[in-house]
Amino acid sequence: MQYTEYGKTGKQVSAVGFGGMRFDMDKSYEENADLLHYARSLGVNYFDTAPGYFNGKSEEIFGVAIKEMTGDYYIATKGSPMVFDTAQKALDGIRISLDRLGMDKIDFYHIWCLRKLEHYEIAMRPGGLYEGVLKAKEEGLVEHIVCSTHMPGHEVRTILSKDEFEGVLLGMNIINFPYRWDGVLAAREKGCGVVAMNPLAGGAIPKYADKLGFLSAEGETPVEAALRFNICCPQINVSLVGFTNKEEIEMACRIAEDAKPMSEEELQGLRAHLSKNMDEICTACGYCLDSCPEGIPIPSLMMVYNHKALFKKNMEEIYDRLRHEYSWGVLVGRDGMAEKCIQCGKCEEACTQHLPIIERLQEMARWEAELKAMAEANKK
Repeated sequence: MQYTEYGKTGKQVSAVGFGGMRFDMDKSYEENADLLHYARSLGVNYFDTAPGYFNGKSEEIFGVAIKEMTGDYYIATKGSPMVFDTAQKALDGIRISLDRLGMDKIDFYHIWCLRKLEHYEIAMRPGGLYEGVLKAKEEGLVEHIVCSTHMPGHEVRTILSKDEFEGVLLGMNIINFPYRWDGVLAAREKGCGVVAMNPLAGGAIPKYADKLGFLSAEGETPVEAALRFNICCPQINVSLVGFTNKEEIEMACRIAEDAKPMSEEELQGLRAHLSKNMDEICTACGYCLDSCPEGIPIPSLMMVYNHKALFKKNMEEIYDRLRHEYSWGVLVGRDGMAEKCIQCGKCEEACTQHLPIIERLQEMARWEAELKAMAEANKK
């Protein structure tokens, strides 16, 4: 197992982290807790959960495991500004998490679900979540205050500029890293720890492995390639993986044992590889972003379109994806942007892949209109 220092905390954390949201809940607490023990035996020392995972049951499973956990290890959990909208609620929530975990102190506590800057502002307002977590830190209930976000890289840079957090948890993987990379670099520049979640794109990579063979080097699967990408990345301290069985833990830890740092030249090669092999897929290079006179977030919209171009999803699945992105993902707060396209063509001139962006935006505008019509019909 490889270990690096998490930001400026002095804590040496494992390259592989245990994400606590993939348990098989048909199994007992003890059976699921055994997965944490097995991961610990292979060198994993960073364990991440949240009160919202399985309605608190994930923290309870962690608590069962922690009773017999040995050696040095670190536990991370979270709190959302939408749930803990006052400092007192935050304090109460932290005490509930500690009780479930059976711990006196949380090592890394995340200001959670920062999907857009408005959520960050809610968390930071006087008497809100951050104030409560600061109070918990003063009482010795929390050691390090960090954040968890799904915002694009430049917005991650904005929130980290305030020096309020010691680290950041963000979604980054072999498919979306161009969109997230600026956030990773911003964290490193500030001396913050970096934890990457969703290395398998929320399960999309194993599910569509037959369409993603180009990601792999000879002798490895797309899943192994995706894990290797994150685990090998020197800018990432911990790659969180959700585990359901011991075989998955073994795979991730084996990759960590053999992992070698990925140079900037190799990253550039990966970008070129993605562009070459994903001729229908936007790789979110961002060249079109500044060209649009209407300020349309074209890379974000094209990332959603990727689900049609790459995964060949049907319209019901496309609508589900759009709903998810409007609520949690890259389109939070940007509903209806596709319809603003004036077809000036500047984005297509800037596109290094020569994608039919205007045509795709028109199609997405129709999707958005149909979604709105469905939502209105459901209200009646």
